[in-house]
Amino acid sequence: MNNNNVPVWEKFTLSIKEAAAYFNIGENKIRTIANNNRDADWVLWNNTKLLIKRQKFEKYIEGLNCI
Repeated sequence: MNNNNVPVWEKFTLSIKEAAAYFNIGENKIRTIANNNRDADWVLWNNTKLLIKRQKFEKYIEGLNCI
């Protein structure tokens, strides 16, 4: 494994594509959830790029009954 390739389950932040694959949620649904929760502690904006803080988002969705 190349040192630059960190497994998705060890990453602190995930791109929308990575989050969709990791959580088995569609990319559009991830974007909608993030846009509806722009100030949530699991959302990180890098200029216009949206990143998801993996562990905090895990805790967030654990508390949901439906998405």
